[in-house]
Order: sequence, then C-alpha cells, then structure tokens
Amino acid sequence: MTENEQHGHILISDDVVSKITGLAALKTPGISAIYGGISKEAIKRLNRKNFKKGISVTVSPDETIIDLRVVVDYGCSIHEVARELQKNVMEDITNMTGLSSIVVNVKVEGVARIQNP
Repeated sequence: MTENEQHGHILISDDVVSKITGLAALKTPGISAIYGGISKEAIKRLNRKNFKKGISVTVSPDETIIDLRVVVDYGCSIHEVARELQKNVMEDITNMTGLSSIVVNVKVEGVARIQNP
C-alpha cells in the first residue's frame, strides 16, 4: 500500500498483510491451521513465524486480494467458520493498515481432529 499525503509516503508490504492475515486466521474459532503453514499449537512454540505457505496477498491501488488456505476443526460448520474468518481478516487488515477494498478468498483444504488439552 502506498499513501501520498503532505507528510510523505507510507508503504505496507505484502508480507505485513500476510502476517496480519495469519494471526487473524489463527484467532478465529474453528480454524485449526493454515494449510501448509502453521497450526495453533505450533504457533505457541514457534513464536508466530512462517505464515507464508497458505496465504497469498496481492495489494494494488484498487483492492487487496487475499487467498487463504485453511484446515477447519472437525465438527464445525465450515460455512460459518469461513465467513467468520473472512470477517476477522478484513477487520484486522482495515484496522491495522487502512486498506479498505479487501477480498478474502477462503479455500478449506482439510478437516482436523480437535486435540484435547
């Protein structure tokens, strides 16, 4: 994202948008993991690294397109979880970056058994 105002330019990299997306995804109830990336359990051990594998971000002046591949917890309503995921991602990106025209495409790649604590 580039913003040109009287104070200068603000640039937000695709990697930052990707990281925000990953954090928003993993805080969404019913999301077990980012496909090919990281799970909720692993994020505690790895200190929130390696979100890139299941997330693709394209930021243009007109819109931001996010393709997100996830694994959903078994027994959850996939449709409801995916809608909540889209909402969480859009809210977090808008609040943190100021980007406004955001498209979040969700592809559910798998279902995971919920681990007992």
